[in-house]
Amino acid sequence: MNYTLNQLRIFLKIVEKQSITKASEELHLTQPAVSIQLKNFQNQFPIPLTEVVGRQLFVTDFGQEIAEAARRILKEVDGINYKLLAYQGELAGRLKISVVSTGKYVMPYFLSNFMRENPGVDLVMDVTNKSRVVESLEENQVDFALVSVLPQHLNLNKVGLMKNILHLVGNPKYFNKVKLGKSSFSKDTPLIFREKGSATRAAMETYLTKKNVTVSKKIELTSNEAVKQAVIAGLGCSIMPLIGVNNELKKGDLKIIPLKDLPVITTWNLVWLQNKKLSPVALALLDHLNATKEKVIKDNFAWVQEY
Repeated sequence: MNYTLNQLRIFLKIVEKQSITKASEELHLTQPAVSIQLKNFQNQFPIPLTEVVGRQLFVTDFGQEIAEAARRILKEVDGINYKLLAYQGELAGRLKISVVSTGKYVMPYFLSNFMRENPGVDLVMDVTNKSRVVESLEENQVDFALVSVLPQHLNLNKVGLMKNILHLVGNPKYFNKVKLGKSSFSKDTPLIFREKGSATRAAMETYLTKKNVTVSKKIELTSNEAVKQAVIAGLGCSIMPLIGVNNELKKGDLKIIPLKDLPVITTWNLVWLQNKKLSPVALALLDHLNATKEKVIKDNFAWVQEY
């Protein structure tokens, strides 16, 4: 056998994505190039690694075992590279962070200088909903997680990064004003929610419970971007993090609708398990954040004060 590390990486990405097209997009390669590498890799085994049923690609049991072996090999190769860089005096290693979906508007700004200053550090950032973020913490799959609502059942350390401000927003063409009665929003004002498990939904429901408000008409969507587009289209209003709607507010596609006891204000916290032994890379990031977070906020998020 004479397979290459590049073939291992490509095959592993195909297994992860269950698709040659998606793997090629993530690897920034053409689809034919990925297909050729898969074929060359497959030719070295007498047993199929993948099979196509209809138009769907499936990985065989043997292919899954080869993928697991490839994962271990590539991890060892990365370890060799990190040791070399460390021997040369550079900070090196892998940093794994799980980020709630709205946190994608926040975390990159706090990481960018650190990553530029430390080219030997590889970053894996998973952007998902709060339930999956908490699960990754519980299972010790990540170094850190970015959340705006702390999971109470976990013993965590935290570094507060910045405020998370949530306003009621709507498209001014359809919802210039919103009437909130003693017990409910008016029937002609649907509220758009994130899915259960979302921190944004939790903040929204906390507000409604505090005001003892029922919702006459509810729409549920599964991503912050989907909620934003639905509000722009006039499907309803939603309580959304300000950090994710700045451009739409400037263009006039959305408007903040004043309402008593709003905005809701939480804090973006970078958290980790109290009993976790942090790597040198993770410890270096914490030092970096404590030293630079105020400047990051001033340089990138001063516009929040306008609202």
